[in-house]
Amino acid sequence: MSGEANRRRLRALLRLADVRKPGQLGAFESAFVHQSYAKEHGGASNERMEFLGDSILGCITAAWLYDSFTGEPEGMLTLRKAAIVNDAQLARTARRLEFSDSMHLGAGMRAAGGAENTSVLADAFEAFVGALYLRFGLEKARHFVVTQHIEQLDHSADALLDAKTRLQHYAQEHLAATPVYRETSRGTPQRPAFKSRVIVKGKILGRGDGPSKRAAQQAAAEAALVSIKDRP
Repeated sequence: MSGEANRRRLRALLRLADVRKPGQLGAFESAFVHQSYAKEHGGASNERMEFLGDSILGCITAAWLYDSFTGEPEGMLTLRKAAIVNDAQLARTARRLEFSDSMHLGAGMRAAGGAENTSVLADAFEAFVGALYLRFGLEKARHFVVTQHIEQLDHSADALLDAKTRLQHYAQEHLAATPVYRETSRGTPQRPAFKSRVIVKGKILGRGDGPSKRAAQQAAAEAALVSIKDRP
């Protein structure tokens, strides 16, 4: 995407945060710079912004849950929070908001489909939230997270079950089969990374990435559930 087209995309995203006069966009452009691009072209990646955004996202989510589910015990609120802030859900929102179009990726990462990678998109979402907080404060970040992410999700009791559990229930009930997961590692000891495929009756239903086998399996299960839901 060209520079001006990308800036238009960023301004459109900022309007979703109720920001009408964004001014300089440098912080928000940085939120979409993956480490692979930074290594090839120089400059900083979005990792520090992601670190900040992760905490801001957690704070906003915890406060929203505290106000929305009065009387629920800590354990239930913790389950609800995990269902909101996991990588698969963040990446799903990022895809809906077309974050992929704004990502700056290294050549290898882009060729490998990094613009649709669950971890890459989740990190960019967190980095964008961090940039919002730094540039416009907590209220704008809260408005964006609540209206564009939290309120778009299913908060029913069934949604609290993790993706692997939901997929297993579906496969056993409707397909008379149990999902099987196959993983490969492609990271380093310092930054582990895994790919997972979930297979049901010999067919790959979903693929996912994550910093651990469990995270990759959850992402693969989430992708499988989406593919099942989208079937005619």
